[in-house]
Amino acid sequence: MSEPPPRGAERDIFRDTWVRYLGYANEVGEAFRSLVPAAVVWLSYGVSSSYVLADAIDKGKKAGDVRSPEAGRSTRVTVAVVDTFVWQALASVAIPGFTINRVCAASLYILGTATRWPLSIRKWTTTALGLLVIPVIIHPIDRSVDFLLDSSLRKLYPSVEKPSSS
Repeated sequence: MSEPPPRGAERDIFRDTWVRYLGYANEVGEAFRSLVPAAVVWLSYGVSSSYVLADAIDKGKKAGDVRSPEAGRSTRVTVAVVDTFVWQALASVAIPGFTINRVCAASLYILGTATRWPLSIRKWTTTALGLLVIPVIIHPIDRSVDFLLDSSLRKLYPSVEKPSSS
């Protein structure tokens, strides 16, 4: 989880509390894909996507409450919502979900060809590996998405303070 907010700073429920872990639900779903019905995996994506949408709306509301002579209220709100939504969709849902899916699929395939373990053992091993990879991939993906957005979408924003997405 992120560092605690500075003293006197407003606590961000989507970044500074347990709610942040809802953004990782799809990664857990992908890790368990070989053991649970597909509907459970899709439900995990629903939880993560709801988190992304709620965080984007929250950042838009906060941007609308800020008084600033630099840019109009609607511009600040739009930038905050778009930046947060795109960042979270990539860093919390799409890229990690794909990564865990491929790690688990590859490990299940490799265990199937390299071992004589029963299928249930291979599936549980794949799930454990998928869960263990989640904390390893989070920060590199976050930094990569920061770089991607800094190099593309964020160049399009007007001269307002850039939202802090991570």
